[in-house]
Amino acid sequence: MEIDTKTLIALLQAAMSADYTQVRRTANGLSKQLLDAKDVDGARAVQAVVRKKGVPLQASGYAETLPVDAGTRLPLLEESVAPTTPVILNEAAGHVVGQFIEDAQNHDQLEQAGVDAPIRLLIFGEPGTGKSLLASHIAARLGRPLYVVRLDAVISSRLGETAKNVRGIFDFIPVRNAVLFLDEMDAVAKLRDDRQELGELKRVVNAVIQGLDTLTNDVIVIGATNHPHLLDPAIFRRFPYKLELGLPSTGTRLEMWKAFLRLESPDGLADAETLAIVSDGLTGADIQNISLSARRRAVLDKAEINLPNLLVALLSSKRGSPSLPDTRKLTTDDKKQLALTLHDRAKLPVTEIARMVGVSRQMAHRYLKGEDGELDG
Repeated sequence: MEIDTKTLIALLQAAMSADYTQVRRTANGLSKQLLDAKDVDGARAVQAVVRKKGVPLQASGYAETLPVDAGTRLPLLEESVAPTTPVILNEAAGHVVGQFIEDAQNHDQLEQAGVDAPIRLLIFGEPGTGKSLLASHIAARLGRPLYVVRLDAVISSRLGETAKNVRGIFDFIPVRNAVLFLDEMDAVAKLRDDRQELGELKRVVNAVIQGLDTLTNDVIVIGATNHPHLLDPAIFRRFPYKLELGLPSTGTRLEMWKAFLRLESPDGLADAETLAIVSDGLTGADIQNISLSARRRAVLDKAEINLPNLLVALLSSKRGSPSLPDTRKLTTDDKKQLALTLHDRAKLPVTEIARMVGVSRQMAHRYLKGEDGELDG
């Protein structure tokens, strides 16, 4: 890609001023530019540098002061780095996200017309569906830093401290031109009529509600939860934009396999279609973990991705607990089960089954007929 002079100068100025916070933000912007230019390796290299611990810069006077818990002195927020993993959504989810981003980018115009609403999005869905990743991508699209609430620091054992920490977060965020990400919201925003909870949690929920109410409509907040039924209804009402991230559809899984395995050849695209069918019921995180494990084995073995072993691992995977591909030699039973699955679930012709299992066409026929095929094993 061509060098963005403006970004380069901003990075140099921040570095010469020992402004660590601005260095990270500018580097995140550079990483996004590299991603937009399809330079994934370059983006990952930039992020690898950003994630490293640098020389403490507090003495320079430029380090950003984050709100901290009074007892532990742990920061209540942390600034997230720009994502390098692609986010792949179905059409309906993509429409909601696109509308949210468009409204955020044009808030002033909407406000002048008297039709603005709080720029707040609540994302819910089971673990592994990409809620945190999506929040990172939205912030990157908006060109704003993403501040993630650290629940380990916010939730305190001392009476009244958790509510105080919540208020500290909402006092900090309005002047930062940033996106606030409240992950695992059910931890601090449960139903106030839950008889199992003590008065302290009710005070925390009230602090969250009051904090949201103090924000102007242009402050961007994204909340996420695995358990939307646990949230207080008053919290729901304060998020005009809502998005449920379910399990990926066949089409979405196809795009995930293509992206994570970097499949581009005709055979590779055909493999991705089969993988999309066989991986029904898995989350995006499961697919990513299996894909990256297969690629790691290929890199270390200096070979192509071992498709039969990947498929065997895929068939033994469960949602939230993916089996990772290995390099062992498959048994005859492995190959037979794989051939039957590709025939029954993916409806593949024998020629394709033979190619994907790594056996001859005749042997694939024998597997499908129920013969053991020891001669080939």
